Amino acid sequence: MIIEHRTYTFRPGTVEGWLEKYKNEGLPIQKRHLNRFIGLYVSEIGNLHRTVLIWSYDNLADRESRRKSMYEDPEWTAFINSVWQLNAIQNQDVMIMNPAEFSPTP
Repeated sequence: MIIEHRTYTFRPGTVEGWLEKYKNEGLPIQKRHLNRFIGLYVSEIGNLHRTVLIWSYDNLADRESRRKSMYEDPEWTAFINSVWQLNAIQNQDVMIMNPAEFSPTP
């Protein structure tokens, strides 16, 4: 199993609007394609205006296949285009992580 850890940095004042849009529009599409949603977390202390989105996959090939399917979905394309129009996201950082053998991951 691998974990995809995505950190998004937002312009101040835009996180809540993005969260609502993602919850109602983006997440349902991603759940159809990506399957294993671990969680979405919002910074409270420290580096503010950030979210961390975590998904798990069987391996890199599984991730590639699932994300390809999502990218081909017209609903996802429409969602992403509408997200860019919000002009909210300043930075995106994606890490693929392997759990340690003793990590209690799902």
